[in-house]
Amino acid sequence: MTASPVVLVTGALTGIGRATALAFAREGATVVVSGRRDTDGQALAAELQAEGAAAATFIRADVRHEAEVRSLVEQTVERFGRLDVAVNNAGTEGATGPLTEQAAENYDAIFDTNVRGMLFALKHQMRVMLAQRSGAIVNLSSVAGLIGFAGASVYVASKHAVEGLTKSAALEGAAAGVRVNAVAPGPIQTDMLERFVGRSEDAKAGMRAGNPAQRFGTVDEIAQTIVFLASDKAKYLTGQSVAVDGGLTAQ
Repeated sequence: MTASPVVLVTGALTGIGRATALAFAREGATVVVSGRRDTDGQALAAELQAEGAAAATFIRADVRHEAEVRSLVEQTVERFGRLDVAVNNAGTEGATGPLTEQAAENYDAIFDTNVRGMLFALKHQMRVMLAQRSGAIVNLSSVAGLIGFAGASVYVASKHAVEGLTKSAALEGAAAGVRVNAVAPGPIQTDMLERFVGRSEDAKAGMRAGNPAQRFGTVDEIAQTIVFLASDKAKYLTGQSVAVDGGLTAQ
């Protein structure tokens, strides 16, 4: 990467995406953040600048729409001249419940963001990185992309798809110096976790007890892993999924 890499983070307005954008800003990177809420996006860009980013800007984009993803990448390159790092964080957990009760609408809602959106992001980011013959992409997967969870079949399927896209993209980019990896978070203290367990303290306690680390992870712990994967310290690492899960998938 360059001394002040140009970093693009999708789904950056909350949770892991926000923490990741801040982590890159503190490293002195140029940070482009995207999401669907203009006011929050502009406020985050100002915060990133204050935290040490060489430059920071917000570009509105909904990853479900290819034209918006294409424009996001094109505007990033037009403004800053290149794209060194992309973090594809935009995602949704959708509705939970038994597989026998899943509706087409829930499938569409989850797959349109988690898979369709990931595909569009990779497509346009890799076009830039292959041409410049350098770059690092980190996709947000989940431990649900590595193992199954009852009651979350559609979400699990979408994250398994992210794992497959990551491996395939890595193989297509390797010879050109473009690295593609995934981070698979375990239970992380975020609003998404709260929605997933229905804000039930008993459910959260059970989830903590079932984790070898006996706690939830933090967004900053995921962000630091992403920064490492995007850095020159991981130059020979591609096509991998790093589970940051307190030992959950080691059981």
